[in-house]
Amino acid sequence: MDITNSVALVTGANRGLGRHFASQLLERGAKVYAGVRNPATLDLPGVIPIEIDITDPAAVERAAKAAGDVTLLINNAGALNPGSVLTGSMEDVRTEMEVNYFAPLTVIRAFAPVIEANGGGAILNVLSVLAWYHVDALGAHNAAKAASWAATGALRSELAPRGVAVTSLLMGWMSTDLAGFIPDDQKVDPAGVARVALDGVAAGLPEVLADATAQHLKSTLSA
Repeated sequence: MDITNSVALVTGANRGLGRHFASQLLERGAKVYAGVRNPATLDLPGVIPIEIDITDPAAVERAAKAAGDVTLLINNAGALNPGSVLTGSMEDVRTEMEVNYFAPLTVIRAFAPVIEANGGGAILNVLSVLAWYHVDALGAHNAAKAASWAATGALRSELAPRGVAVTSLLMGWMSTDLAGFIPDDQKVDPAGVARVALDGVAAGLPEVLADATAQHLKSTLSA
């Protein structure tokens, strides 16, 4: 995909990996809609703020109408709340699925027709190695990310004939607020992850393994 002439929407663009995506897309020449729940939290010159709460289907639909020229969706927004699938509350388990599976899927379902109508383009679905590597304390999050990974494969197949390429992004812990409880020596720079991911979208890759952790875990899945 030609990112230079793209019109991109980045969800969760006010901080962390999303902010790096928005900034680097601007540097590459794209027009960038920065999707955030509260536009007042956005301090990135050059982007077009757009209010979107990915857990609110009506808000997602409003964003799709407001950003009707989008050709590239960076489906980045999400959350992490520790919780066991065995002993955690079912409400917390359902919240993980709502935020990290149903909400990103809602965004894709709203924007895929927009991208198709604009002549085609691409979607980058931001996942995590936690889709593959399951930890007891993060079981609810693991399940949601695994579901999103599976859905990404199905979406890739369904959207390819419609001119919309789908790339999944997988990586380990990054130096963002979400991973504040992880030691620094176990995290990678989100700027590097964003750069590798955008290169992968530009090259039309179906999957981007953005760091050594993702590459190692993918190579050992059969074990």
